[in-house]
Amino acid sequence: MHALPVFADVVAAAARIKGRAHRTPVLTSRYFNSASGTTLFFKAENFQRVGAFKFRGATNAIAALPQAVRQRGVVAFSSGNHAQAVASAAQDAGIPATIVMPEDAPAMKLAATRGYGAEVVLYDRYTQDRQAIATAIANERGATVLPPFDHPDIIAGQGTAALELFEETGPLDALFVPVGGGGLASGCALVASTVAPDCAVIGVEPAAGDDARQSLAAGHIVQIPVPRTLADGAQTTALSPLTFALMQKYLRDIVTVDDAALVATMRLVAERMKIVVEPTGCLGVAAALAAAPRWQGRRIGVLVSGGNVDMTRFGQLVQATQPAGQ
Repeated sequence: MHALPVFADVVAAAARIKGRAHRTPVLTSRYFNSASGTTLFFKAENFQRVGAFKFRGATNAIAALPQAVRQRGVVAFSSGNHAQAVASAAQDAGIPATIVMPEDAPAMKLAATRGYGAEVVLYDRYTQDRQAIATAIANERGATVLPPFDHPDIIAGQGTAALELFEETGPLDALFVPVGGGGLASGCALVASTVAPDCAVIGVEPAAGDDARQSLAAGHIVQIPVPRTLADGAQTTALSPLTFALMQKYLRDIVTVDDAALVATMRLVAERMKIVVEPTGCLGVAAALAAAPRWQGRRIGVLVSGGNVDMTRFGQLVQATQPAGQ
């Protein structure tokens, strides 16, 4: 296992990605503040390059590779956002990228990954081992595998989102962060432990894929079958040793949100804030709204992790829900 990243690694990552990754806006909403009785700050990573926070970790990890290693290329495995992030960051660096993606990944994410110049290798997420496929390709080509979350440079890069948020808002009482493999949540919790130690960092998983909640409760990593959820960015089966260790050390709590709540939140965010957020990206928003009664009058941060959702699918989902207030 790699050594756990520390706060200094996040600071170094921020320097590496400056001018490459966007410093995304922190949004507020009178409607959501009034409805929740809290003051909410939305770190809008749906406005990040490639439409998700993943660009931070991918850019940092590639920039940190020795030049000779970097030139041999990188291989990644991802349902979509990490795929696009590695493809785009590799394109920026002028190196080859091969991405192992599930056959049922959103069409928009497949097209975007290819559009960034990467070679895409498809697999069946329910019967095949994506990591084994990626490792075999990397060994054959002499390339470097960049996993979606089990890497200190990936985690440090993702943590820069929280670093920027706290720089803009100052101390917060709580921070709600989506959890898939735990790279974002562990990076954000690591940052909070240094710059805002009184802030409760709360991870949020889809109800159908609560492996992180089970793991933290059990005290060891629990693996589950591939969860069937609309939150495709959180269809992971287990945390990694790195993310589990960091979350166990720094995360205050972990909660779950079901798919119906994610769809309702997608619609509400679109209606009230005029922005498009993918189901995974709504995990933190939905959980913060549900938890609002216990945080009355407090300052709450929410990581909106991404906005990569096919527009046809988005329309189908939000039209199937009732308008706000009904």
